[in-house]
Amino acid sequence: MRPVSEFPPRAERRGRPLSLSAVLPAYNEQAVISETLRRTHAALAATGIPRFEVIVVDDGSADATRERCDEVAAQLPEVRVVSHARNRGYGGALRSGFESAGGDALFVMDSDGQFDPADIELLLPEWDGATVVCGRRVKRVDPLIRRLNHDAFFGVVNLLFGRTARDINCGFKLFPRAAGQGLTTDGAVICTELLVRARAGGLRIVDVPVPHHPRLTGKPTGARIGVIAHAFRELWRLRREVRRAGPSAPASLDGDEVVEAPRGTPQAGATKTR
Repeated sequence: MRPVSEFPPRAERRGRPLSLSAVLPAYNEQAVISETLRRTHAALAATGIPRFEVIVVDDGSADATRERCDEVAAQLPEVRVVSHARNRGYGGALRSGFESAGGDALFVMDSDGQFDPADIELLLPEWDGATVVCGRRVKRVDPLIRRLNHDAFFGVVNLLFGRTARDINCGFKLFPRAAGQGLTTDGAVICTELLVRARAGGLRIVDVPVPHHPRLTGKPTGARIGVIAHAFRELWRLRREVRRAGPSAPASLDGDEVVEAPRGTPQAGATKTR
């Protein structure tokens, strides 16, 4: 992670990034992935960002997710497909996408249809090249057991690492590409690692409320016992790594600030990258 001193002064960075890479992890999402990719492409084109790409990472799906992704990529040159021969987990999928990305900014969005890609307009006003803009799900619509598991797990995260973001695991974030490099976790702890390392590098962390929509197809895997056990193993490994690295920079979250960003007005006409 580059120290914040290597980023240009904040005043010079205000405004939208010149290039952006959207990274969408996908696992057994054949029913929604085509629509998700097309809507994401349209949303990025509407932002007016000069160069953008949509990277979908098929994480070893057992259904036709890869075929659906290839079909869209054949029609939209800004869409690229990264494929895993076997399932590597949420973090592994994100890491592959981050490594493939070429944009100044990374935009992460889950591909299951629970976020509207047009809501990137809620995050963009906070972009300055040295901030991790974290979505915070408003009226989260996941099943109760999933929400309880999330609250318990990230209560442990806050005890081990201190405060980072209000909704650490929200799959809707915008941040500098450098913040996504050098990550090591393969599971859901990837979001914790991203924020902890970004904070240590001196980046600001800001929460922005975003809508959350019901999942209409497919099944979430985060509540499986094996997934939860793996997450705790990765969490303790990350804690050991952070302790070996020494004290981190002070937390850069602006107290209890939640940025109530208004929906922006999209600008038409993005220049294609290919």
